[in-house]
Amino acid sequence: MAANEDQEMELEALRSIYEGDLCFRELSPVSFQYRIGESGDPKAFLIEVSWPETYPQTAPVISMDAFFNNTISSTIKQSILDKLMVEVEANLGTAMTYTLFEYAKDNKELLMENQPVNTVTSVSNSIAIGTPDVPASKKKDKKEQLSKTQKRKLADKTDNKGELPRGWNWVDVIKHVSIFKLSFFKFKEICKK
Repeated sequence: MAANEDQEMELEALRSIYEGDLCFRELSPVSFQYRIGESGDPKAFLIEVSWPETYPQTAPVISMDAFFNNTISSTIKQSILDKLMVEVEANLGTAMTYTLFEYAKDNKELLMENQPVNTVTSVSNSIAIGTPDVPASKKKDKKEQLSKTQKRKLADKTDNKGELPRGWNWVDVIKHVSIFKLSFFKFKEICKK
C-alpha cells in the first residue's frame, strides 16, 4: 500500500474513534492535537502529531509547542517527547497516531510526575500563583457597593432591623395563604367529628 492510502485509512479510523471526543482536534488531514487530562487539571498537556508525506514509513512530527503547554517545564516536555519517540520507533511502519495518544493517556501520571503543581487563583484583578500545600491567606469577600439610590430603595423596603416585611414577595404570601387554608380545613374536619 502507498503511504497516502495508509494515511487515508488512518485518518478515517481516527475520525471514527475520536468522534465526539472534545480532547481530540483535527487541525488538517495530516495534523492532529490531543489534550491529555481534563482542561482544569494542572498536569494536563497537549500533544500535536503531524504526518510527513512518507508517514507511516517515516516518523511523524510530534510537538508540544502549543500555548496550552506553557506551564510545563521544558525538561518535562523533552522527557515526554523522548518517551513518545521510543513508541514511534517501536511502531514505525504502522499507523501509530492512535497508539501515541493512548500511550500518553495511559502514562499521564508517569510522564508528568516531576512537573510541579501550581494553582492559579484570581482575586478581582490580581492573579496569585501558589502551591496547594501552602494554605492561602484568608481574604475577606468584598461587600457589594451600592449607590445612594440603591441604598434608599433598600431602606424603603426594609424595616428598622434591616429585614424585609412579611409578604414582600408573593411566594411568601402564597405560602401563608396555603397554610391558612390547610389549617382551616383541618379545623373544619375536627368540628364535624
